[in-house]
Amino acid sequence: MNLLMVQRILGLMLMIFSLTLLVPAGVALDYGDGHWRPFVDSFLIVAGAGVLLWLPVRKVRRDLRLRDGFLVVAVFWSCLGVAGATPLLLSDVPELTFTDAVFESVSGFTTTGASVIVGLDTLPRAILYYRQQIQWLGGMGIIVLAVALLPVLGIGGMSLYKAETPGPMKDEKLTPRITQTAQALWTVYAALTFLCAAGFWLAGMSAFDAIGHAFSTLSTGGFSTHDASFAYFDNATIDAIATVFMFLGGANFVLHFSAIRGRDPRVYWRDTEFKAYFWIVATVIAGSTVYLRLMGVFGTLPLALRHASFQVVSMQTSTGFLTTGFAQWPGALPVLLVMLTVVCGCAGSTAGGMKVIRWLIVFRQGVAELKRLVHPSAEIPVKLAGKPVSQRIIGGVAGFFAMYFLIFAMMTLLLMMFGLDQVTAWSAIATTINNTGPGLGAVTTSFRGLPDSATWVCTIAMLVGRLEIFTLVLLLTPAFWRR
Repeated sequence: MNLLMVQRILGLMLMIFSLTLLVPAGVALDYGDGHWRPFVDSFLIVAGAGVLLWLPVRKVRRDLRLRDGFLVVAVFWSCLGVAGATPLLLSDVPELTFTDAVFESVSGFTTTGASVIVGLDTLPRAILYYRQQIQWLGGMGIIVLAVALLPVLGIGGMSLYKAETPGPMKDEKLTPRITQTAQALWTVYAALTFLCAAGFWLAGMSAFDAIGHAFSTLSTGGFSTHDASFAYFDNATIDAIATVFMFLGGANFVLHFSAIRGRDPRVYWRDTEFKAYFWIVATVIAGSTVYLRLMGVFGTLPLALRHASFQVVSMQTSTGFLTTGFAQWPGALPVLLVMLTVVCGCAGSTAGGMKVIRWLIVFRQGVAELKRLVHPSAEIPVKLAGKPVSQRIIGGVAGFFAMYFLIFAMMTLLLMMFGLDQVTAWSAIATTINNTGPGLGAVTTSFRGLPDSATWVCTIAMLVGRLEIFTLVLLLTPAFWRR
């Protein structure tokens, strides 16, 4: 274990993050809201901590192994939650406890969108902007950003990239060098964010709201600058733009890069996972639209389609934006939407959840097992895009499912032990471990009323979900620490 190299990289990345704290300080000065001081003080604290970590080991040069990459990612994301909470703690508006400030920070960086803050419409612009910014940084992954910006991390950078990037198949590189791959992904991410912000602005949002909501749309984060989320705007064009870009945020960014570089949008439809993702979304939208209209929730079919499309895509991509109170929709629709967050978007996207490709592999493995019951001697491979999936990947996916549902069940029981009812406990874990945001019961609109013990469980759930279970659980195994 290269602990000195791990320490050096952690120090460097904390220093990188500290620079981002100056941006909301600039927003405070521009709008004159008087809240620049918490961000400047936080910059000095976080930068100082980074320097103290980096300075003693600044001359260390060693190759990182994959195990070191997992340690860097797990420790950094845990430290990032505390570092990101610093300006929220130092600010007198809103008044947050340490527990709530860390929860809000972790929710932002993991693009969960669950919040303990109410009264967003009265908050200073600097605080509102900061919440949107940390979601944008967390969406593509601040570690991938570090790999893109610091050539010094090129050695061993693949270890960080593989530990950070979601999905069961992480060995594909868009370019020969990992730093170029990270840069390519961030370029596509920034370009789509710009297009989304421009669309929002042209549709009627203010420049501030357009930029802020573009940040949380492409990151599939879900934070808003208004308590009513997208219902505040009540604009069908804005809803449509958000629906499109949330959907794009839930798709594999490798596909976006390939489509742009090759100028061939057909690459999307040649991807098995994207096709499954598209048809899941389309099917649930169609069914929800018809059901909402038949039940009389909306007076016209176009209105039902508008809200069903927005809400289904919002939950499927783990964004968590709201145009209406879906928790009050009739029948099984609220539970169905929460269950969509378990499937969520594609691997290599900014979405949370277990990812479509894992469900595809498990489904096709189930079909193959049924065929083996009829033909016991037959060799029936599990295929994706016409190619057999290796047994190593199938085994990894099976292990992921087992760990996911075991942790899900344990955390749900913990919340019930802390006094939460079954619906609230189940949906709180579902929405945090899948990095979605809105739940059911007492967490439909806010997590503010939870006891501190339950808040910490949900905070851990967000980190476990963002780092895809294994990254954190791996650190608890004796084998990880053996030489």
